[in-house]
Amino acid sequence: MGDITQLLNAWQAGDESALARLMPVVYAELRRIAVRAMRREAVGHTLQPTALVNEAYLRLTQQERTNWRNRTHFFAIAAQLMRRILVDHVRRRQRQRRGGEHVIITLDVMPDLAAPEPSGGAVDVLALDEALGKLEALAPRQCRIVELRFFSGLTVEATAEALGISAITVKREWAMAKTFLYRELRPAREAACGGERP
Repeated sequence: MGDITQLLNAWQAGDESALARLMPVVYAELRRIAVRAMRREAVGHTLQPTALVNEAYLRLTQQERTNWRNRTHFFAIAAQLMRRILVDHVRRRQRQRRGGEHVIITLDVMPDLAAPEPSGGAVDVLALDEALGKLEALAPRQCRIVELRFFSGLTVEATAEALGISAITVKREWAMAKTFLYRELRPAREAACGGERP
């Protein structure tokens, strides 16, 4: 994995061949992130993990002002881009359907966020994006932590490394972020359950 950081540094220094050598090294991890993101999508989602990886990689190669610190930073940016791609995809589909059904994701993969509901619950992907936008306005670092842990699947330690903070700080802010998101998403989850309180 040290090769990734070296390739990122070489690419940043202007070595275009480093970019060509980077893709085979990072593809498997990008695909794992994409599959993890797609697992939360509704059955029948028209965007496939391979297409999500390709689109994210294309956008990553267009990042001109990013100062790549290490592999963790690279994958964190990749997860952030995949989230945006998924949200854009859902918005396009809804426009095409003229307000058709919402795409639902489950939150049972976010430990403790779904805990108050035995069923694990589900929420609209656009509602999650809106809640993350509010969180980012209030606490940008907490939003980054959610993106790294929830979308990238990074451990507390890897998240701490990516953000340059302690693991204790990650745990504390992760807990606060989950509480905030649970409160924000509760109305959307109740609506998805037909207006019944969980």
